[in-house]
Amino acid sequence: MTDETPKKGKSSARKRADAIKDYQCKNVIAVIEDPKIIVNIGTIIRNVNALGVEKVYVIDPKKSLPDDWQEMRERKALSATSVSAIKWSFVKRFDSTQDCIEHLKKNNFTSMVTSPHKKGKQNAILDEVDYTKPAKLAIWFGSESSGITDEAVENAELCISIPMFGMIESLNLGTTSGIVLYEVTKQRRAYQRKYKKKNKGRPFEVEKEKTFPRY
Repeated sequence: MTDETPKKGKSSARKRADAIKDYQCKNVIAVIEDPKIIVNIGTIIRNVNALGVEKVYVIDPKKSLPDDWQEMRERKALSATSVSAIKWSFVKRFDSTQDCIEHLKKNNFTSMVTSPHKKGKQNAILDEVDYTKPAKLAIWFGSESSGITDEAVENAELCISIPMFGMIESLNLGTTSGIVLYEVTKQRRAYQRKYKKKNKGRPFEVEKEKTFPRY
């Protein structure tokens, strides 16, 4: 290349990727356990990308998704429902809940599950938890029909619930993931800005669960 040869500038997508790099939440994974509806997978991937979550794991016993991420990116159904977020988000599939649990444990991730009804070892309301304590964190979301499995709950450090005060005490999977991941990433981004160094992790504790009136 001579001095006269013009240098190619960065694409707008690359400029955007560089600009948001410092705002990404490292070592945070959203786990979707056996989702039944492709639209919900796309919605969660869109939420994950918009909120700066690092990865998505999909537990897919029926093997409705390809193993290869590149093939997932080319699936029109996922690309359309995620508004192309699949092209910018890392997604990995697992054959079973146990496979995913073992992978997360091997890589030293702390798992937390979300459920409005089930109870785990420890239980807490969404905004009462400090999500910066685990150095590596996986947030689990159950299927639309049956919710989170007992196996996932038993292997999680905490079960999180969203407080609801209306007549209808349920939210769809896409909405739930958006609310939960917003709180998680908000806290971890603030922590990253404050310390700007690797989170070594701290002992995991939660406040005593508060109860809310139900009618």
